Amino acid sequence: TWVRFAFEETLISVSGLLTAILVAVVAQWLIGAVAHTYRGRFPLGSVDEAINLALVMFLVGVVVLGVDLVSDTPLVPRSVPLTATLVALALGGGMRLAIRRVRERADRPDETSAQRVIILGASSSGQQLLRSMLSEPTGGYLPVALLDDDPQRRRLRVSGVPVLGTRHDIAAVAQQTGATLLIIAIRNVDAADLRDVAGRAIDAGLAVKALPSFSEVFRPWVGLSDLRDLDIVDLLGRRQIDTDVASIADYLAGKRVLVTGAGGSIGAELCRQIHQFGPAELMMLDRDESGLHALQLSIHGTAVLDSPDTILADIRDAEVVRMIFEERKPQVVFHAAALKHLSMLQQYPVEAWKTNVLGTLNVLEAARSVGVERFVNVSTDKAANPCSVLGSAKRIGERLVAGAAVDEESVFLSVRFGNVLGSRGSVLTTFAEQLAKGGPITVTDPDVTRFFMTIPEAVQLIIQAAAIGAPGEALVLDMGAPVRIADVARQLMAIAGRRVPIVYTGLRAGEKMHEELFADSEDRDRRPLHPAISHVTVPPLDPTELHARARALGPAAALQELAATAGIPRPR
Repeated sequence: TWVRFAFEETLISVSGLLTAILVAVVAQWLIGAVAHTYRGRFPLGSVDEAINLALVMFLVGVVVLGVDLVSDTPLVPRSVPLTATLVALALGGGMRLAIRRVRERADRPDETSAQRVIILGASSSGQQLLRSMLSEPTGGYLPVALLDDDPQRRRLRVSGVPVLGTRHDIAAVAQQTGATLLIIAIRNVDAADLRDVAGRAIDAGLAVKALPSFSEVFRPWVGLSDLRDLDIVDLLGRRQIDTDVASIADYLAGKRVLVTGAGGSIGAELCRQIHQFGPAELMMLDRDESGLHALQLSIHGTAVLDSPDTILADIRDAEVVRMIFEERKPQVVFHAAALKHLSMLQQYPVEAWKTNVLGTLNVLEAARSVGVERFVNVSTDKAANPCSVLGSAKRIGERLVAGAAVDEESVFLSVRFGNVLGSRGSVLTTFAEQLAKGGPITVTDPDVTRFFMTIPEAVQLIIQAAAIGAPGEALVLDMGAPVRIADVARQLMAIAGRRVPIVYTGLRAGEKMHEELFADSEDRDRRPLHPAISHVTVPPLDPTELHARARALGPAAALQELAATAGIPRPR
């Protein structure tokens, strides 16, 4: 009112002003009580409280203006209720925001002890995470900078934390702020972008964490509890394909099931999953007694190794294999036993012949002799256009299985996939051990690529193959895009928060620069039953021809000739 009269207090009606003040105060209390403004219903300084406060102030202004209009003599100039409402709203809101800011400052993590953090992603998820960090004084994280590739967010500040650049500025911002951790707050980031960001972070000496995707956490808001370390599956772009095994694995219930190579990574997980489907008997065969001990312990919680479910035998011994099959009469067989280290088999091809070729033949012939209903051979992507002893031996194994399917009512088929994440002796376990010892990590070539899948995914494919595959086929899982091995090494360093040198040793004999899932003569687009599983036809091989070639050429030469048959390129 004083401002309205240009600071001339003599023009003010004191009684009218006091009456207007009384009306405003009473109206504020009454309307505020009805709207729960003073009952702690809204967080102090929040958007919800600001909306509530604005509504209450507006109604108070309307009441004061109404009383002013019906009075014989105006209590105050009629513009005053409008201007007073705006001033009161600014003061009330400003006071609440000031109190909130003081409290937030008091609750901020200790700058001397908290880990300094850069958050990549200044969208809603990044802002929620930032505020969650600032409101948790014991959380141990202090956000010092935001990064975002969106140019419209370049000058944004969130709770006093500025956007200082894009992903390309990770190293500079880390040096500027003294940050030690990068958090990726983009919830559906592409795998290639994730690898790029993780690589930049590790080069800058930063550890890396991330928020889960929307598919992993079915809610829009995030907080400190959602933070997790990067997973190698995320970095490689592998999203496990659910083959819905439970809906088609009825063929295992009540059946006698035998798994060769049960002590290996694939064989062990295969046994654990088969056990859940209620087979009448699960026979776990391996020549590694320690592997059988660990497997039995993981399934039953005890491992005395005196029960008939564990079978200690070598598939090279044809007589022993035949006796086991005749005595136990399995109905479903999963053949996972094999030698798999490429360089070792390049040096000792006869061992590949004895185990991966003759051993497979021994199991096949024993299975046929007792009328096995289903037989699934575990193969590898190296069997497609093979150029190594391992690939040739596995290709011959596929052809022998296809040969066993001829004129048989039983289903004999193979399953082919690439590198399995975390399997024993895989590149990941090798890199992890090298990293733990302080490096260096050895990679054959900067550009070499491989396909990857998870152990559960591989086992699901094997189980499903026995249900949907036709006799003589090889089933191949869609494994997505191949990944550079050098990138895998860098991502493991990012996950571990350590950096060691990478030494390139050059491709070894029998290794391909880029692995393949299909031979040149195979149709990769035939997927009649599952969108992620291709069915390819494998040319059969008769055991008589196998033995004849071995006698005439010797095992090593026979590997090359038989793998090169039916349009398959001869190994180099």
